[in-house]
Amino acid sequence: MKDTITEYINSRFSDVLLPQRDINTNLLYFSIQKEALPTVVQALKDHPEFAFTYLNDLTSIDWLGKREPRFEVVYLLRSPKNKHFRLQLRVPVGEGEEVPSLAEIFPAANWPEREVYDLMGIPFSNHPQLERLIMPDNFVGHPLRKDYPLEGPGQDYLIEDLLTIHVSEDITG
Repeated sequence: MKDTITEYINSRFSDVLLPQRDINTNLLYFSIQKEALPTVVQALKDHPEFAFTYLNDLTSIDWLGKREPRFEVVYLLRSPKNKHFRLQLRVPVGEGEEVPSLAEIFPAANWPEREVYDLMGIPFSNHPQLERLIMPDNFVGHPLRKDYPLEGPGQDYLIEDLLTIHVSEDITG
């Protein structure tokens, strides 16, 4: 199955595939350009043999300081027809850039896209109701970003600061 899907995606979508990184996963995965996401997902869903008809997960990663662009939105698709074979799509996203919404293809994408928007600040274009989901409407910032202050806006320290605050203290007491 992996070889068939890889051949299909490489032949049909070679112009939107991005270089693969060597990551530790047993899943078949592809990095694709964000503009092509709906087209690739729709093709994988409609393909009579593959039938990736289930959006299992949608999440994001903040690569602050480790990789450019800063964010990556990760989609996990399943094919119930093929014993729930799983495929991962990764879409790199820069600060302030939008990702096309998959809510029209998979209605179940509505809430996780809102969650990613709320907690990471990654907007989804053409989303039917892109507004905060977890945090209050007047909340400032996106709390799952790595540079978000741990105590909220107005605090100047980050995790690195917390790791060094108590270094010189005598804990033997």
